[in-house]
Amino acid sequence: MSTDEAPLINRVAQSSLITLNLEEYFPKEPVVHFDLKDYLFQGLILREKEYREQLKAYDWSGLAGRHLVVFCSTDAIIPVWAYMLVSALASPHAASVTQCTPEQFPLLYYQQALSDFDGARYTGERIVIKGCSDHPVPPFAYALLTAKLQPYAQSIMFGEPCSTVPIFKRPREVKKD
Repeated sequence: MSTDEAPLINRVAQSSLITLNLEEYFPKEPVVHFDLKDYLFQGLILREKEYREQLKAYDWSGLAGRHLVVFCSTDAIIPVWAYMLVSALASPHAASVTQCTPEQFPLLYYQQALSDFDGARYTGERIVIKGCSDHPVPPFAYALLTAKLQPYAQSIMFGEPCSTVPIFKRPREVKKD
């Protein structure tokens, strides 16, 4: 570099953009799937006495610090109390117990994780919601975060600070004399 060339300036680092990374909300604890089909007679019929005995014999302590997803992968008709019984036995050990399909869990987890998100903290700010992540962040989480920020933020963008897609921009107020 010659002496008459200007030094490179990182304008992204100097900008007032605030980057929010939804990946930070991804469950840090492992997720365990509990398929009720494994506790059904011939994979289809719930026999209460046998079911209770099998659940009693299960080592629930192995769920410590883990999220438990309870579901049934067959078309069996499962009474509601069957899910409730698993929840009652697992709750003292697991980080959380959720009755849903494994595919639904990230949606429910993000909904809970973002339920207390305070968009007012970002009043008047220019926000970038980070797009690339190592974990699968459901599109629902991006939509929910956008809805929570929109009443407050000056602008919302998606992507990386150096390359964003505009999502929302608050119109400038016209001053009246």
